[in-house]
Amino acid sequence: MSRPGRRADPPFPTVIATAGWSIPAKVAAGFPAEGSQLQRYAAVMNGVEINSSFYRPHQPKTYERWAASTPEHFRFAVKCPKQISHEARLEGADDLLARFADEVAALGEKGAVLLVQLPPSLRLDARVAGRFFKQAHAVFKGSIVCEPRHLSWFTPEAEQLLRDAEVARAAVDPAKWPGSSAPGGWVGLRYYRWHGSPRVYWSSYEEAWLQQAAQALPRDAACWCVFDNTASGAALQNALRLQAML
Repeated sequence: MSRPGRRADPPFPTVIATAGWSIPAKVAAGFPAEGSQLQRYAAVMNGVEINSSFYRPHQPKTYERWAASTPEHFRFAVKCPKQISHEARLEGADDLLARFADEVAALGEKGAVLLVQLPPSLRLDARVAGRFFKQAHAVFKGSIVCEPRHLSWFTPEAEQLLRDAEVARAAVDPAKWPGSSAPGGWVGLRYYRWHGSPRVYWSSYEEAWLQQAAQALPRDAACWCVFDNTASGAALQNALRLQAML
């Protein structure tokens, strides 16, 4: 059962997005020529992952402007600040989390997902993680997805903790641990983060890989597919191709 106050899933069953809304020259012809970069991006895509929030805070008026620049159906995923995930390591960060949630609240109904990416060195501490996710749900109205990168998060016990906490575990490529290429945790959201392979952040995905990915996407839950292979400009090209397949 969903928690009280949880917003409805995006009207599109699958959100296809990139990390950021940069439009490389090689695909620019497929987007409107006028408007801000975000306005042009949102005219074609139905979601985006904000990664800049990991590195620095944004004022509420900035989030409000971004929301106002996009169509009604458009949705944002926002990455949790590194002060919380990497420096505080999820512990004793209530004030930081509350401040971040207040900033992100300016996205309104378009703020759909909170992404919590963890450092590779952060082992699962069930007490700390359980308390953090409970607090995150209390201040953030959207869904929560976690991208853990330590082996201790890929066990039946960790899976149960995430399910109980209503936190989805991101599926990633390339996969570092057995099972990490498939989504896990809370079944109400399936969230894929594809970083590029074999060269992380750079490599473009081949047609056969994209076809296989499209066929494997679930149809029984809200689903996000985020391409993070942005360094070479491949992310948006791959996203457009997957969008066409679906």
